[in-house]
Amino acid sequence: MDVAVRRPWACRCRSPAFLLPKFRRRTSLRPPQSTPFPYSSRLSLSAGAICGNRIGAILFAIPEAESHVGVEEVTDWPMLTQLPEENASNKKEDRLPREAREILQALATKWGDEINPGALQMIPLKGAMTNEVFQIKWPTKTEDVSRKVLVRIYGEGVDVFFNREDEIKTFEFMSKHGQGPRLLGRFSSGRIEEFIHARTLSAVDLRDSEISSLIAIKTKEFHDLDIPGPKSVCLWNRLRNWLTAAKRFSPPEEAKAFRLDSIKEEISLLENNLLVDHQSIGFCHNDLQYGNIMLDEKTRSITIIDYEYASYNPIAFDIANHFCEMTADYHTDTPHVLDYTKYPGLEERKRFVQIYMSASGHRPSDAEVKQLIQDVEKYTLASHLVWGLWGIISEHVNEIDFDYIEYARQRFEQYWSRKHDLLGSVAESK
Repeated sequence: MDVAVRRPWACRCRSPAFLLPKFRRRTSLRPPQSTPFPYSSRLSLSAGAICGNRIGAILFAIPEAESHVGVEEVTDWPMLTQLPEENASNKKEDRLPREAREILQALATKWGDEINPGALQMIPLKGAMTNEVFQIKWPTKTEDVSRKVLVRIYGEGVDVFFNREDEIKTFEFMSKHGQGPRLLGRFSSGRIEEFIHARTLSAVDLRDSEISSLIAIKTKEFHDLDIPGPKSVCLWNRLRNWLTAAKRFSPPEEAKAFRLDSIKEEISLLENNLLVDHQSIGFCHNDLQYGNIMLDEKTRSITIIDYEYASYNPIAFDIANHFCEMTADYHTDTPHVLDYTKYPGLEERKRFVQIYMSASGHRPSDAEVKQLIQDVEKYTLASHLVWGLWGIISEHVNEIDFDYIEYARQRFEQYWSRKHDLLGSVAESK
């Protein structure tokens, strides 16, 4: 998500108007903990192909009684900066495309609100790096209550990591099938989304047994989605594409330090040894870090957001990536530093996998649980390569204050140090 040109999961944020105390790797800055709106993180090279788009149209309007669009005021936005109210409204209104204003007017009419240009407030939400994101609010007929929606205006320069049309199709499908924020309308340069009143998880939340159980169940539900289009695995093509980009951007000394000339062979090694017949393929999020998971404290329901990287992949890869994310905390003074002592132990991994496999009503055998745990561990190697390459590319296309190269170094270091233990004799021959 994002602003001006954001990392290639958008290109980089160049707007000093808003300051976040902490920055997060990947294309977007990490949302504050308790961020009450759909927040996106990294960008994807090729998100899944799904349904078509309708430009400049309201896709559906939610009646007042059924609307999930918040009407109460929310002011506790810890690390997300809002412009002062007096600066948020009229001065920003000219940045809202005419098409978007027309859709907002139609939505307001549908919900029984009266809206005029003078009453419309645009509040920039900082922390996005691919798009400009605004909270739009206007008065309702109920005293002291405002209607809120989210407007996302697409940024430029995302081609390195991100296919905008794929991302839009993915979002539309997820929205129509009750996953994530509802899509309220589309216009040629952006979209209007439901404003979710839930909090973004923190790093600590991933280790909470109750929350982890909810994540496991939701992840299984996500993987079981039947997305229209090809069901082919995208992981290996993504790795090869990102390797090509990393080589293109890296100066010779950097490419040598990261052994980029040898990574093509490593990708083939993993593909030949990890993609086996017994493994399940599902629609994977591919970026299950805490900033992409939201919790409704009242209902205890989990919402997974940010589908830019979503695609069909081995479900073991998605779980492996989630476990790797437990080593990160993007809200510290050193957000790029990973602490692998925090990688979940065997019992914690076993518990997550058992809950995941039981979520659909099937009681897995001990052998099935053991096999998936083993597969997940091996797929951590693929996760290290994915985000190691991401870090190298981001260093050259992203301007936010994040030590991408050091982040990449840690991921590659883990790959090389764990490869022998996880692949055994196969690794010996390479």
